[in-house]
Amino acid sequence: MNIPESFRIALRALAANKVRSALTMLGVIIGVAAVILLVAIGTGVQRSITGQIEGLGSNLIFVFPGRIEEQQQGGGSATTKQFTMEDAQTLQRRLVGASAVVPIIQAPVTVKYANISLRSTIAAGNESGDQVFSAKRASGRHYNRSEYIAASRVVMLGATPRDKLFPHQNALGKEVSINGQKFRVIATYGAQGGGLGGDQDNQLYMPTTTAMSLLSTRFVNAIIIKAKSTGEVDSIKSQATRLLRPKFGQDFSVLTQEQTLGLLSTILGTLTFMLAGLAGISLLVGGIGIMNIMLVSVSERTREIGIRKAVGARTYDILSQFIIEAVMLSMVGGAMGIAIGAGGAALLQKVVPTAVTPWSVALAFFFSAAVGVFFGVYPAYRASKLDPITALRYE
Repeated sequence: MNIPESFRIALRALAANKVRSALTMLGVIIGVAAVILLVAIGTGVQRSITGQIEGLGSNLIFVFPGRIEEQQQGGGSATTKQFTMEDAQTLQRRLVGASAVVPIIQAPVTVKYANISLRSTIAAGNESGDQVFSAKRASGRHYNRSEYIAASRVVMLGATPRDKLFPHQNALGKEVSINGQKFRVIATYGAQGGGLGGDQDNQLYMPTTTAMSLLSTRFVNAIIIKAKSTGEVDSIKSQATRLLRPKFGQDFSVLTQEQTLGLLSTILGTLTFMLAGLAGISLLVGGIGIMNIMLVSVSERTREIGIRKAVGARTYDILSQFIIEAVMLSMVGGAMGIAIGAGGAALLQKVVPTAVTPWSVALAFFFSAAVGVFFGVYPAYRASKLDPITALRYE
């Protein structure tokens, strides 16, 4: 018996038990769809964050409290010293070659206008903040030095609070309430797109001094330094390290933009592969389901196998038929899983950035085929080794 004939017999056997075949494929469908979807989310988020950081420019240095390497390994200390405004001012006064030093505060808040309220996030900086924030203003102006010094209650709205609080009207000059305090809107921003937290347009931009007063804190989350040129980056990194070490010892991190991108890519890449691995477990479960169903099929078709062997079917013919059935179940399930996973990724694009990659599709499909081969071998081998006389007597 040739291979085309084996395919024909396998198709006929699967078609004779449509419901059972569909249920058998379900595990593979879910597994492949999960792999495609989770890898698409991980890849999409990684590309989005990388694009956002690259969009800030090429001359940035990021200063964070604590040792980033230790935090990445889960060994961060609970006693990490926090940066204050004085630390940012020290860097601003003494750094040579820096065009901007921006103390950053980010924190969740509630913003309200009329009877509409929204959970949003502060992104606070100084008058040079527009040099490090990639968002582009759609209208209005940036807060100035005097407003920064005076901690004026002025705010610039991202696209989401602008559209939800002021639909079909101009927000400039209006007053909004942020955590119960009144703020005057001086600018609005255009849409920027999704990111790690979903809607990256859901930001409120204000002076760091204002944010400190609003949140009743004297600490800043990070300090971003912009060098005048690419050639100044390494020098500024060394200067910042030297200036902060007397106060913080080793308990801080100074990273260039390239280092930050590399660190994020490593973390998010590892997360993506972990998600794919977890999703792959369901493929193994689907493979076990295929093996169980094929073993049942062998038992049900024992007399058929006996008749075929009695009329001259070789061990190879029986073996190939059952392996083909198992592979067809897994490959059809894999193709359906790819379609569902890609469709789900397209739908989620509105909520979180996703990117379906060719390697994830190929990996999921070939892995599903391998599952069929691996879990189909034992039932097929068992069927091929049946004694024809014993099989013919089977009831």
